[in-house]
Amino acid sequence: MTSLFALAQDGEARAVLPLTRNNGRLEPLRNWYGFTWRPLASDRPESDRLLAALARDLKAQAHRVTLWPLPDEDGSATRLERAFRAAGWSTVREQCDYNHVLEVNGRSFAEYWSARPGRMRTTLKRKGKKVAVTIRDRFDPADWAAYEAIYAESWKPEEGDPALLHRFAEEEGAAGRIRLAVARADGEAVAAQFWTVEGGTAYIHKLAHRESRKDLSPGTTLTAALFEHVIDRDRVALVDFGTGNDAYKADWMETVRPRYRLDCLDPRRPRAWPALAKRLAHRLAERGARG
Repeated sequence: MTSLFALAQDGEARAVLPLTRNNGRLEPLRNWYGFTWRPLASDRPESDRLLAALARDLKAQAHRVTLWPLPDEDGSATRLERAFRAAGWSTVREQCDYNHVLEVNGRSFAEYWSARPGRMRTTLKRKGKKVAVTIRDRFDPADWAAYEAIYAESWKPEEGDPALLHRFAEEEGAAGRIRLAVARADGEAVAAQFWTVEGGTAYIHKLAHRESRKDLSPGTTLTAALFEHVIDRDRVALVDFGTGNDAYKADWMETVRPRYRLDCLDPRRPRAWPALAKRLAHRLAERGARG
């Protein structure tokens, strides 16, 4: 894959689309650890015109542009869809993922915790004292090694890019933004989590526990300790659980935000016609199903 940065500027207004070429199409320049992808555009009315200009120019680069995971609470998905349509692309926007978040709204941890499901509060009360928790705001090699060992024994899939994640953790630690937490039982590290705090938001990046010690519910204890830390000490306004619709996230979070995929095809390009035909057939099938 090769990178492509599409840039447009008019006075103080500017817009940038960081992209990559992949199998003949343009896609976001991102890695799988990223929570979202969005255009880098000034918050000015002229930026919408610049985004449309970029969309027109991209027709010379590819027959297809597919962008994800786009948020829309800030209008990113809507702005991009409008820009590509204005430039003559055939677009389809669909939800591709979920983002669970907690809006703290000035609550203390105690106030937040009192509203959690009873089984969670009971679990913490019964098992919380069976593990010792440490939370660091600087990168610690020993704790990171413990995290990697725990992750390897957890239910989680194989790590996508361990070296990239390690470097990210080191840099966030150097900046004081990391919240690296480990739970230990009888001296053994049994659960670990990697969060960061920036701009009033706590981001939950990674969490794992040893399956062999799940009877201790160390993940519940560790997550509760981190929530208490970021709410009462860091005073964050938002906790962001990233993407995914795992059932347990609803126990901790209170709001679900959609993440979108915007698929854009250039109807003038023969390479786009098979995909356009499939899109049309899908629409006709949906209409037929509705009667």
